[in-house]
Amino acid sequence: MQSSSAKNILAISGSLRAGSSNHAILNYLGKIAPAGTSYTIYDGLSQIPHFDPGLDNDNPPETVTAFRKLTAEADGLIICTPEYAYGVPGTLKNALDWTVSSGSLSEKPLALITASTGGENAHAALLLILTALNAKVAKDTTVLISFIRSKMDGNGDITDGETVKGLMKAFKAFFSSL
Repeated sequence: MQSSSAKNILAISGSLRAGSSNHAILNYLGKIAPAGTSYTIYDGLSQIPHFDPGLDNDNPPETVTAFRKLTAEADGLIICTPEYAYGVPGTLKNALDWTVSSGSLSEKPLALITASTGGENAHAALLLILTALNAKVAKDTTVLISFIRSKMDGNGDITDGETVKGLMKAFKAFFSSL
């Protein structure tokens, strides 16, 4: 992929496990990003405190300030998440809740990948959440990958051709939206 100007992309995994399928997908996308792209996988979800409207003021917790700054400075975001108990992982939802008052996701181009055993419920819920946050999520920048573990090998490499095609199509559409 080629781009006329370098972009700053923030990738967020909804899974805290470093060896997760979601991290593997984000690593894969980082390898195929256009030359010169700044591509960062955020690893601080577990450090963000529980959302508390009483702390959401001019001086929120430092980790919240840092997260908001990263999201605000990014040209676009990629979220890749599993589904937990038919819903959005709590740490991901918590981080997104902290962005409401800052508006750091408002009009921000965003790609959403849900990769799980099923994933339909978390995918639908995240689309609603991202709409509430006014993020720019186009239909062609979303991918639902059910039964992800059957589409990867033991090293975390994607082995299913249709999955690779779907990711490539969404990734290309995402970069076109930046």
